[in-house]
Amino acid sequence: MHPALSPAVLAELRRPRPYPVVSILMPTHRREPDNAQDPVRLRNLLAEAKERVQADPAVSRAERIDVLEQLDRAAAEVDLVHAEDGLAVLVAPGERRVWSLGRTAPARVVVSDTFLTRNLVAAHAAERPHWVLAVSADRVALWGGTGERVVEETGDGFPLVRVHDNPDPERQEQIGDTPSTFRDEETKTFLRQADTGIGKVLAADPRPLYVVGEAAALALLDAVGPIAQQAAAQIPHGGLAQAGAETVRRVVEPAVRARAEREVTDALAVLDKARGGKGFAAGLDEVWRAAGEGRIDRLVVEENYRATVRDDGEHLVPAESDQSGAREDIVDEVVERALDTGATVSFVPDDALADSGRIAAALRY
Repeated sequence: MHPALSPAVLAELRRPRPYPVVSILMPTHRREPDNAQDPVRLRNLLAEAKERVQADPAVSRAERIDVLEQLDRAAAEVDLVHAEDGLAVLVAPGERRVWSLGRTAPARVVVSDTFLTRNLVAAHAAERPHWVLAVSADRVALWGGTGERVVEETGDGFPLVRVHDNPDPERQEQIGDTPSTFRDEETKTFLRQADTGIGKVLAADPRPLYVVGEAAALALLDAVGPIAQQAAAQIPHGGLAQAGAETVRRVVEPAVRARAEREVTDALAVLDKARGGKGFAAGLDEVWRAAGEGRIDRLVVEENYRATVRDDGEHLVPAESDQSGAREDIVDEVVERALDTGATVSFVPDDALADSGRIAAALRY
């Protein structure tokens, strides 16, 4: 499956493509016995997608063959053994994408000229993505993280590996001029390259950054550039530049959790300040209208809040999933709309907004 989502990837997914563009979304399950139904549901959704493409007179024979082949290839890439809470299979002429999501999605097939992205956008926001920079004197590794996993990044020049060029190390030892590892100019130059590299990554995909390494390495990184000083946290812990994913995740997890708790406290404080005035919206219907008008500054949503509704022309009203016009992913749609208009989105524990309809917002006006 594809790696973690990023704002750049999400923007690329939203661009129009040659018809037909197929989006298959479905909930998945992490454990038995619920996960036994996932392969059956996937087969049924793939069959529905194929049937709709084959029956569409607007699809040429060549496009039909291409898309059906891409659907088969995408299906082969799905890993339900390691499923999370949702799955997205996106197919268009000449391309296919498969994502496992840490947030559930309603089962649906959409054929259009753009991919359906709102479930991916909401999942990306809910996962609280972050970067981990593991620093040593001869290797700097970059990891992309979510709440439950980290994956080493192998693009944008990372990992950085220093090749030592020392023609006569024995002589240096004999005459006593071997410099301290974190004082010599080559190490400073190496870490300066790392500072520049992570700066470019953050400019393209802003996320909280956690920097880990020996205390001396962190101090030198502080001295050679601004990035480490702007990090969400610096964690003194050596040996992670060449460590495995689970080790990195375990070391960084307390700092990530602490930041998430601060974010929840801050989000609820923003709502409390806005509450009682015209700058406050609560409940799905009110927040949905504010999102459509681009008025939300801070959106706060309970982590597992879901609702199925239909639009009666004036308001959102509760609905069953099999009703005509039912919208099962309306909460994800609100999240996407809010992000599209520059809002900050925060997810808080269940029941934190019990008195506000599970979803609330501080408004710009």
